[in-house]
Amino acid sequence: MNTNYSIPTPIIPFAPPVYAARFNPKPFTLDGRLDNEFWADIPFTDLFVDIEGSSRPTPRFATRAKIAWDHENLYFGAILEGNEIWGNITERDAVIFYDNDFEIFIDPDSDTQQYYEFEMNAKNAFWDLLLTKAYHDGGKPVNAFDIKGIRTAVHIDGKLNDPNAENKFWSVEVVMPFTTLMECSSKSDCACPDIGDYWRMNFSRVQWKVNVENGQYVKRRDPVTKNILPEDNWVWSPTGVINIHYPEMWGFVFFADETGNGDFSIPQDEYRKIILRQIYYLQSHYLEDHGHYAKTLEELGAPAFPVELNLETTSLTYIVSCPDTVGTGTLYLLSDGKCGRKEDLSKTIL
Repeated sequence: MNTNYSIPTPIIPFAPPVYAARFNPKPFTLDGRLDNEFWADIPFTDLFVDIEGSSRPTPRFATRAKIAWDHENLYFGAILEGNEIWGNITERDAVIFYDNDFEIFIDPDSDTQQYYEFEMNAKNAFWDLLLTKAYHDGGKPVNAFDIKGIRTAVHIDGKLNDPNAENKFWSVEVVMPFTTLMECSSKSDCACPDIGDYWRMNFSRVQWKVNVENGQYVKRRDPVTKNILPEDNWVWSPTGVINIHYPEMWGFVFFADETGNGDFSIPQDEYRKIILRQIYYLQSHYLEDHGHYAKTLEELGAPAFPVELNLETTSLTYIVSCPDTVGTGTLYLLSDGKCGRKEDLSKTIL
C-alpha cells in the first residue's frame, strides 16, 4: 500500500489559532513601520512556528503579525527579525518566494477554495494571485488577478543586501481594499465584513539558509548533491504538512470592534467540517491505492465519528455530508475539497 500520498493527512490535530482583528478608525500612514499610533493598540499574533507544527525545531528568527480593519480596507503589519535581510526580485507577480519573503493567505468564506495569496520581499516587490482551489485538488493560480488598490511598504532596521551591516529586522505593511476581497466572500454584495464575521487566514515566512561569500548572501547548498537546501517555512497556523495550501488548517480571524472584545471561539460547524475532511483524506488515499473511490464508509475503513455521516459515490466523484450542529441543515464536502452548506456549494454542483 502506498504511504507517500499526494494529499497526506496532517500530522497535527485541528487546533488553529484565533485572532480578533480590531476595527481601527485612526489615521494611517504607509511607511512599513509598526511603531506608530495606528498600530499601538493592535495586538500581535503568536510567534510563527514551523509549518509542520511544534514538534519541529523552533524558527531561528522571530516573526509576528498584526491585523486591523476599517470600512474600506484590511491592514496587515509584520515584523521579521533576523540579520539576514536580502532580496533580488523587483518585478511584480514574479515568484517572490525565491527570495526570503512574507506571505498572506485569505479564504473569506472558509470553503477552502477561491482564496487569495500574497507574497512580498524586502525590496517591496510583491505577487498577488487568486487560487481557484488548492493545487492538490487541481487548482490553478490566476496570476493575472490583481488586488485593485493594494498598497505595500517595507522598513529595514539595517541595510538591504549588506551582511556587514547591523541588521536587526525588516517590517512590512500591506493595505488591501475590501472592494476586491469581498468578491470571494459569502457576503459578496456587501462593502465589508460585519463585526463578528470570520475569515480563514494564514501567514508564512520563507527563509532560505545562506552563506556569506565575497560580501554577498548566497543560498547554501548540500555538500554532496550540490543542490540548494530547502527553504524554511515558518507560519502563524501550522498545517501539519510541508504545504501551506491546506486552507482547512488555517487560522480564524474574527472582525472585532475597536476594543477587540467578544466571543471569538471557533464555530462548532467548523469541527464538523474537519470530520468530513478526514473522509476526504481517506478517499484520496483510497483512490490512489485502488483507482476508484470507496462506495461505503466500511469499505473506506473510516473510524467511528461522533456524528452520522452519509457517503454518496459515483464512478468519478463523491459527496460526504453530516448534519450541522444546530440540527436544521447539512454540511457537505465534495471530492474536489470544497466544503460548506448546500447554498454555499450551489455554484459548484448542488
